[in-house]
Amino acid sequence: MEGQLALVEPIGSSPTAAEARPGLCLTAGAETRTESGTVCDAVTTTSTSTPRVRLRDVTLDDADLLDAWTRDAHGDRGFNDMSPEPRMVNRDALAKGPLRDENNGRLIVERVADGAPVGTVGWHKVRYGPNPESEAWNIGIELVPAMRSRGYGTEAQRLLADHLFETTNVNRVEAATDVDNVAEQRALEKAGYRREGIARGAQYRAGAYHDLVTYARLREESQA
Repeated sequence: MEGQLALVEPIGSSPTAAEARPGLCLTAGAETRTESGTVCDAVTTTSTSTPRVRLRDVTLDDADLLDAWTRDAHGDRGFNDMSPEPRMVNRDALAKGPLRDENNGRLIVERVADGAPVGTVGWHKVRYGPNPESEAWNIGIELVPAMRSRGYGTEAQRLLADHLFETTNVNRVEAATDVDNVAEQRALEKAGYRREGIARGAQYRAGAYHDLVTYARLREESQA
């Protein structure tokens, strides 16, 4: 499929009826598609270990939680301190459908064991030339502090790259993180992203320019 990310039937582990949610849901393993788009149907996983997180669409029910996370992250002044004022969820836009289209998207990272949201992943399109073949996805992740250093970030970023390769024609999924963010660098490497170099003075954050470490996965590496 080129460009538009399809609304697919949930993938992977099956939550209870109370946990069932509409739209997209991803865990490590195979993919199934139906017309209903209402529950996370169980499918056979190809992972050698039990999936601990899945990715699902953001819903209106998540808006208050996401706003709270944004305020907390803004007060924390960590690696995602990008703007003077935190950006709250646009509820009017969210009411019209999932937060994803042909240019960008955002999903909830959800713990499989209990359905608890632990963070978000996002992506946006970047271009290295005027032709469609030169398009790539740049991804990012935010986990709540209490859920970090547990391997959730590694699994979520691997899942997201797998999904983007499966549903679009891009050859490259990339990410970048602060040179001091060693934990995220390790998570990306464990998720199969290769370190490529340093983008000097690329990100303005907390009143100063910062160097970023760049990472990427290519389609052929995903299929290896």
